[in-house]
Amino acid sequence: MKAAQDIILKPVITEKSMDDLQTGKYTFKVAKDANKSEIKKAVEQLFGVEVAKVNTMNCSGRTKRVGRYVGKTSDWKKAIITLTEGSKAIEFFEGMV
Repeated sequence: MKAAQDIILKPVITEKSMDDLQTGKYTFKVAKDANKSEIKKAVEQLFGVEVAKVNTMNCSGRTKRVGRYVGKTSDWKKAIITLTEGSKAIEFFEGMV
């Protein structure tokens, strides 16, 4: 079992993820080999909240060019966490709404 800090890498801050905060959905970048149950346990342990549902998606890296050289950013995994009705909000996101 990996540590919770190794599973939840960082929050994803976009316009869509900020709109989802009002419905109790939080978006995180997670480890590529983490599954839904590991992500759920990690979020509950790190933030002390109750998770109702976890949706995950694999995101492809983008192709980048610098002059004539073409490269690719790495692929990553995104998790959208839905909290239960009675759960408290995650404190990290409170000032962003």
